[in-house]
Amino acid sequence: MNIVKLVGLVIVLAAMAVAAQEREYAPTCTMCPGTYIPNSEIQAYVKRAIANQLTDQQVRQVDIGKANVGVAVVHRPKLNNPNANVAEHDLVSEVYHVISGSATLVLGPDLVDKQRRPATETTVRLLNGPGNNARAIRNGVAHEIKAGDVVVIPAGTGHQFTRIDDHVTYLMIRVDPDKVTPHKTEADSRADLLTDGRSTAGGGAGAVSSPERGR
Repeated sequence: MNIVKLVGLVIVLAAMAVAAQEREYAPTCTMCPGTYIPNSEIQAYVKRAIANQLTDQQVRQVDIGKANVGVAVVHRPKLNNPNANVAEHDLVSEVYHVISGSATLVLGPDLVDKQRRPATETTVRLLNGPGNNARAIRNGVAHEIKAGDVVVIPAGTGHQFTRIDDHVTYLMIRVDPDKVTPHKTEADSRADLLTDGRSTAGGGAGAVSSPERGR
């Protein structure tokens, strides 16, 4: 290839790249409104979690077009158990932002002695879809998490709290591309907060669902 042809090829490729960048795309969520959640609402869920011994509470589940995005508040009390239950979700990924407290969180995809979660379980139906519990994580990596930290847990990755110093409270963002969990609106949240939360929370000694499975 001579220099003239090479220069010509470079120009063509550059023009194609510019054209791709200038292409107009239709929004994946057509005329969708934004969602605002005040801190007062988040704190109301935290207060209810402590009062009623609840763990995982969904605040919103929003349709963003190609996926659902859930916003939850999780509060976990003191724990010291290296053999604590492992959780894994097949279709839903999670992002934690720690609000307060500290804990040891073990992560990894290689689960030992997996057991399927019942489809009737509250966490499966309302919060994080189908998945498994497990006895341990083979070659899991331990992370010391504290206020301000962020954790990303892809679908299929096991997560296990083995130690919680006093408590750990975190905001959880759930990414649900298959839309396996139901929507929860602001009105739904207001109605939920008028109850004790036991029938909608995932885990905790006060929840209707099994206390060790709400993760």
